[in-house]
Amino acid sequence: MNKPVLISPHSPLPLSDARRLTQRVHFERDGTVSIITGKVELGQGITTALAQIAADELGVDLHKVKMLPVSTAYSPDEGVTSGSLSIQDGGKGLRKACAELRQLLKKSGKKSYWELEVAGSEIPADAPEKAAADYKVVGTSAPRVDLPAKFAGRPSYVHDMVLPGMLHARVVRPPWPYTNVELASISLRGQTLVKSGNFVGILAEREELAIEGAKQLRAKLQWTKGPEAPADIYGWLKEHVAENNIAKEKVDAAAKARGVKRLQAEYRKPFICHASIGPSCAIARMQGGKLEVWSHTQGIFGLRRELAMVLRLREEDVTVHHVEGAGCYGHNGADDAALDAALLARGVPGKPVRLQWTREDEFAWEPYGPAMVVALDAQLDEQGMIVSWRHDLWSNGHTHRPGRADKPVLAAAAQISTPFELAPAVNPALPAGGADRNAIPAYDFPDLLVMNHYVRDMPVRGSSLRSLGGFGNVFAIESFMDELAGDDDKAGFRLRHLKDPRGRAVMEEAVRRSHWNAWQRAEGKGHGIAFAKYKNLGAYCAVVAEVDVTHELRVTRLVAAVDVGLPVNPDGVMNQIEGGCVQAASWTLKEAWRPGVAGWEDYPILRFSDAPPVEVHLLKNNHPSVGAGECTMGPTAAAIANALHDALGVRVRELPLTPERIAEAINA
Repeated sequence: MNKPVLISPHSPLPLSDARRLTQRVHFERDGTVSIITGKVELGQGITTALAQIAADELGVDLHKVKMLPVSTAYSPDEGVTSGSLSIQDGGKGLRKACAELRQLLKKSGKKSYWELEVAGSEIPADAPEKAAADYKVVGTSAPRVDLPAKFAGRPSYVHDMVLPGMLHARVVRPPWPYTNVELASISLRGQTLVKSGNFVGILAEREELAIEGAKQLRAKLQWTKGPEAPADIYGWLKEHVAENNIAKEKVDAAAKARGVKRLQAEYRKPFICHASIGPSCAIARMQGGKLEVWSHTQGIFGLRRELAMVLRLREEDVTVHHVEGAGCYGHNGADDAALDAALLARGVPGKPVRLQWTREDEFAWEPYGPAMVVALDAQLDEQGMIVSWRHDLWSNGHTHRPGRADKPVLAAAAQISTPFELAPAVNPALPAGGADRNAIPAYDFPDLLVMNHYVRDMPVRGSSLRSLGGFGNVFAIESFMDELAGDDDKAGFRLRHLKDPRGRAVMEEAVRRSHWNAWQRAEGKGHGIAFAKYKNLGAYCAVVAEVDVTHELRVTRLVAAVDVGLPVNPDGVMNQIEGGCVQAASWTLKEAWRPGVAGWEDYPILRFSDAPPVEVHLLKNNHPSVGAGECTMGPTAAAIANALHDALGVRVRELPLTPERIAEAINA
């Protein structure tokens, strides 16, 4: 078999490097501590949790810790804020740096950090970190430092920024892929037209003028349509496999021979949008051959590399500052908007250019979470135990982030007058994985084969969306576990195949907290359960869903039991779990991108009136902290699908679980 598709990570500086310490921690003259991180705030509360880690390890009051904005000008390169790794990796690195400073203070004989001279000092590379039993700030719920300004309505997002002399801009693209654009003559008042090949934009001193100019321009443009998404995306994926990669293989012919019952099923997950409430936005300024960008990107250094590549600048001449956006669940349009703004700013040197996408731009041009097909095949022995399991999945790569390849990936790079060939989407290597994330089941099966059929060609743009392939794979695995259990107790069936004690603990906690065994059956009502260990190396999560099925499927209750190791900020963790459950419910019930989607009428999401109550139960312990933001996605989807089957006795294997699909299953 071919080797797995890999991405090339950019290694951060070693923690023992003195520059690394001064990059991370500054002791200010006013008695405060400034902490610099490479992980960005995306609404997940990471700045608060990292401040808690620093305060605890340094032994200073939390109110003295200030988290500085993230920027390539001074922040350490910690890669992309993704994969629920900010605490697991970024927090670990910050704790190590603070431990080294604490040890340096001890050796120096100084009374406080503010008397230390770090530069030129001998840095203790193996300084011991505090024991979890000595933590005073970590493990307690601290108020979010990023929320007061948002609650008060103060400018908090890149959309709110105003720089002196700033121009407003819009790009003009059709709502579908195109290969060429022709422009008829046009007369504009108070607006500046920018055209480079097939990239077209408009600039004006006032935003309403930019909007009006874009409207006029769109009426004068003629586009040549490019290839569109096939009607049967699932069949298309199976026909366009570029590589067949074994994710895991464990052969036990004797166990397989004990199989007396065989079951096969196929599950499908559509393209899903990020569907951020606020469209993507960026500000760029080109001055003296140097580019400065403000963006809600998840990866400031990757974006810097991409901008330098496309604009043919040196990386050191590009500075990217992170400013929060209106919600981000993976690789959305933020980086594309940044390149759009930079291309337009190049034509007006010295002028800041604020570029905001429209809602139509967002739905048409953001990278979607890729579609997936998962085929499962299993055999059970006479005792009802699974003895053989095969998992086949077909999907594009789930990572198409900027700055990771020797070719660009952002849309405008292929549209300018000297266009670039775009790099394909790829998959991170296992155990984290991309399309194959969580494809290896957490259960113990003697005979096992997991295959990832990688599709290199992309019918539409796809990239990282919250939990990557973990959403589709766990939905399939946990739905199939229910099917294999048959009339057996669904929770008990899982526990008989699960040896991991922490996994068993979250399953048992979900059963207990949801009163699983006391469920009272009623017409149109059902309950379901699902479990996963995120990425097979992160948080453990079990979800119980309760549903009511009338003319539509409604989720009436979600109960999540989660083990993230030591929760740095328990309240923050619970918020992440609750938010993940609600978003996963929206994906499961309503969301699917298709060609022509332009607004919320075409792409419904869960409304407040639809959102179920969510109960979160944390299993607290002193295991190393791991991220919480993505562990609920797959278990929530599968629990809802299993609850639907419990209510009606029909199995829907294609997401979302719409009334039409439910009716089709009933009438099949």
